[in-house]
Amino acid sequence: MALTIDIPLIKLAGGDPWSILFVRSATTFTAGLLMWAIWRFFSADAPKLVPGRTGFVVAGLYGLSSIMFITAVFNTSTADLVFILAFNTMFSALLSWLFLRERPRPQTLLAMALMIVGISIIVGSSLGTGNLFGNLIAMFAAFLLSCAITVSRASGKDMGFTALVGVILPCLVAGFMVSKNGLHIAEPGWIIFNGAVIMPISFFCLANGPRYISAPEVAMFYLLETVLAPVWVWMIFSETPTRNSLIGGAILILTLAGHSFWQLREGRRRRATLALRHPA
Repeated sequence: MALTIDIPLIKLAGGDPWSILFVRSATTFTAGLLMWAIWRFFSADAPKLVPGRTGFVVAGLYGLSSIMFITAVFNTSTADLVFILAFNTMFSALLSWLFLRERPRPQTLLAMALMIVGISIIVGSSLGTGNLFGNLIAMFAAFLLSCAITVSRASGKDMGFTALVGVILPCLVAGFMVSKNGLHIAEPGWIIFNGAVIMPISFFCLANGPRYISAPEVAMFYLLETVLAPVWVWMIFSETPTRNSLIGGAILILTLAGHSFWQLREGRRRRATLALRHPA
């Protein structure tokens, strides 16, 4: 939910993409490091910034995914990009099945299929307006993100701060571009708030998700941004969403709500069964 206001804050800031990426990444890393230092000062149980070699792998995957995403933004249409990134759920399910032996439940597969239908409705009218290079880069970005989620799930480690460390890579790339063209942001306060507050919360929650639910289920929640970001833009900038956006968004929201409700019932049922078997 926090991630869904990323795009509206970027639009409110106003500026060239590399300047926005540089400031957002730099403030995200600074805020994450400060949060970790405070946690570490008050508690000996604070998680590691990068938990071992696996942590460095996850951080690298998140960083590379961000760079691929920005590259795709400039080389394909928004419609193609959104549709391709939605396949993050499919990649996560496949990787979990192959490497973690976590076969998705029928309910999860059905939810994923319905969400792909919703995304298809949203972008169907303009799909195919991008180019091959940009589409391939977008596909690679989705795959890298799925790899990061799957590795986090396999490790079982607390990766909450690892995703924040991963922003160093896109920060360095954006910093190089800014050094050549200069920093251009009309309202820097919005993007600083985005990087210092919204992005750390988003990355921390999403990176910790695989500890509690499967990788495909974590990936499904990334699609909330596809649905809700246009709603916030509509409310703030009066950019009216299309009929297809509303229909597809409704499908996605109802599917996520239904799947979450099913998970809740399953959790209660398992706890009740365990209590009957082991009353003590």
